Amino acid sequence: MFRQARQQTVPPATGPREALRLVKVSKVYGTAGNAVTALDDVTLSLPAGSFTAVMGPSGSGKSTLLQCAAGLDRPDRGIVVVDGTEMTGGSEAELTRFRRRRVGFVFQQYNLLPTLTVLENTTLPLKLARQRVDRARAREILAQVGLGDRLDHLPDELSGGQRQRVAIARALVTQPSVIFADEPTGALDLRSARDVLGLLRDAVRRHGRTVVMVTHDPVAAAYADSVLFLADGRLAGQLTAPTAEAVAERLTHLGDAVLAEV
Repeated sequence: MFRQARQQTVPPATGPREALRLVKVSKVYGTAGNAVTALDDVTLSLPAGSFTAVMGPSGSGKSTLLQCAAGLDRPDRGIVVVDGTEMTGGSEAELTRFRRRRVGFVFQQYNLLPTLTVLENTTLPLKLARQRVDRARAREILAQVGLGDRLDHLPDELSGGQRQRVAIARALVTQPSVIFADEPTGALDLRSARDVLGLLRDAVRRHGRTVVMVTHDPVAAAYADSVLFLADGRLAGQLTAPTAEAVAERLTHLGDAVLAEV
């Protein structure tokens, strides 16, 4: 079974309540001479109610970081703690149940079921987690993301931006501790991207969620409270209160120094 974070292994948190903690997390793909270290001894802590962007060049490990932090992949070494519960133990079935109840996802390609309506796609995570389906709350969330008049539409009847709004509503409906977003604006036009980023920020401000977003776009990263930079699988810096210009500048100097920890 999952357990509360082991105090003898994971140092107790200080300050604001933690939503996510990684302790010396490493992930290697391949074997022997073909081995690639995607994450190398990564340690970080994110407070609840924060919006963090993760950036780095292609192959830096940012998607692997998200997958390990979200429980979609298991690290080879290290500990992942979500909302006080260690995720790096337990069976696959336990991990799946934990994700369904405590973690939300927003992907670049939406991942909506084409035969389900907007409302049905939104409430699907509740059914999968065997939770009570509160359709009134789902309608309220969909109204908040601007889809109150699209409840019975199918995904093919929506624009890309509207589909991503459904994905955000779906991520919110289970009241997760952390929402992980992987390039959520990558397939959107500029206006739709801006709207989606505003909704993610609103998920933090209005709903008190914690958002962790992988992105390659400095403008998108500027919507976050802080930016974590990765290079060669290691944390390579952090920027608080980011601007697009400051993020772009930092990205150009990632090769100057790779730090073991922020």
